[in-house]
Amino acid sequence: MRYPPIDPNLFIDNRARFASRLERGSLAIFNSADTPPLSADGTGSFIQNSDLFYLSGIDQEESVLILFPDAPDARNREILFVKETSDRIAIWEGQKLDKQQAQVVSGIKQVQWLDQLDHFLRKLVWQSENIYLNYNEHGRAASAVETADDRFRKHCQSLFPKHNYLRSAPLLHQLRVIKSEVEIALTQKACDITQAGFLRVLNWLKPGVMEYQVEAEYAHEFLRAGSNDFAYRPIIASGSNACVLHYLSNDQCCNDGDMLLMDVGAEFANYNADMTRAVPVNGRFTKRQRAVYNAVHRTLRSCIDDLIKPGVKVKDYQNQVAQIVEKELLDLDLLDAEQVALEQKQAGLKEEQKSYRQYFMHGVSHSLGLDVHDVTPVDPEFQEDMIVTVEPGIYIREEKIGVRLENNIVVKESGNVDLMAHIPIEPEEIEDLMNV
Repeated sequence: MRYPPIDPNLFIDNRARFASRLERGSLAIFNSADTPPLSADGTGSFIQNSDLFYLSGIDQEESVLILFPDAPDARNREILFVKETSDRIAIWEGQKLDKQQAQVVSGIKQVQWLDQLDHFLRKLVWQSENIYLNYNEHGRAASAVETADDRFRKHCQSLFPKHNYLRSAPLLHQLRVIKSEVEIALTQKACDITQAGFLRVLNWLKPGVMEYQVEAEYAHEFLRAGSNDFAYRPIIASGSNACVLHYLSNDQCCNDGDMLLMDVGAEFANYNADMTRAVPVNGRFTKRQRAVYNAVHRTLRSCIDDLIKPGVKVKDYQNQVAQIVEKELLDLDLLDAEQVALEQKQAGLKEEQKSYRQYFMHGVSHSLGLDVHDVTPVDPEFQEDMIVTVEPGIYIREEKIGVRLENNIVVKESGNVDLMAHIPIEPEEIEDLMNV
């Protein structure tokens, strides 16, 4: 692994908290992610199933976790199954975890080879009343690919059709939304690596470079610092491309006079950073660019300093931010004051029908953790020790200006902690760094 060992007490505690929420007499089963197949005999990069990692720390394919808190035999209350390793596998694929190493990583005492899974499953299921199975229940999940969890659900339900089946996801969504000190530290490391990439780009960027070359500068710094990869596909969007919210081509020239929007983050130990900055390609903001930038920056500060507090519902917060951005858009002469006043009086007018949505059309915050858009309970509210993004933006397509600014914070009753406070964001500081 590219990251140092994680304290197994993190995973021991995660399992204990999950087990405490299960119905009596319940068995819960989790599968690792698949290594994605490509054409011919190629494969993509392996990224572990977030729930399995959260509960075990195992960062390896072909792994299964069974939790059975009420098992009559205490040895069977936690069982980890890993792929049996060998000298041949070590030669062809690299070293895999042996049983003792898996015990150390996970804190699980009983580790078996994966070929013993069916034997233990048949024995333990008859001692249980309920079976908790896992499924990706993220609200925006839209994958047509069948996962290991999908295949296992079908297999298990065909073998044991009379058992009562329950969902693990709602329980994990409640647990994973709150981050431990270890998780916050790992996320901070991902933010620190992201900072290094951003500083590298500021010192290097100039008119005439290609967007993909900017991406390469980040990749160099991320990999050099021990990140496995980008936390997500980076958005490197110059000029009018910055007004495309999910622009991914990254194949255009960064021209003199344009702004460059960079939505990029590093991954570290499976935890993710998510940063956005918008900078002038030539190192100097125009008067109009700075005015738009400052409007977004003021909104970001209001979110972090005033609006985000434990107990505040995310949907109510979004409405508050919309009102702030609406005022900023009026001050930028982008909205008609009479039209806005009329809209404010119209009962039942949907948000997407309001004038400000021409220039600000996305959510402002999401949970962050093992997944970039991390899981949350239904109708989420901010909670103590939740890590969230803060990412307001203004997009003026007719002026080829798109500004989004994004930091990652830990929600605290005593005052939110900005994990990216050390990453330059003040326009003067950005100009100074770009013109050394």
